[in-house]
Amino acid sequence: MRVGLLRGVGAATTVYGLLVAARPDLLARPSGLVDPDGRTATAALLRIAADLGDAVLLGSTLTGRSTRIKAVAVSVGWGALSVAGLFAPGRKE
Repeated sequence: MRVGLLRGVGAATTVYGLLVAARPDLLARPSGLVDPDGRTATAALLRIAADLGDAVLLGSTLTGRSTRIKAVAVSVGWGALSVAGLFAPGRKE
């Protein structure tokens, strides 16, 4: 295992994630994840689906009941925050 390489990938992913959080269109437009009005709500739907997929995968593969419950709770929690952000009133981009 190349720990240095894996850490580098993790750091690059973090930087990219921060950039996409600031400007969602950096990921959404090239990926075709914008609606006809150019908004990125479709990208939020994919984020929610990924979080729920994580919950299913982690809940079915991790060993130890406590570990599974915590991992599922975190994944579902992130998905719930995305749902709240998607449907909350406020400025639309």
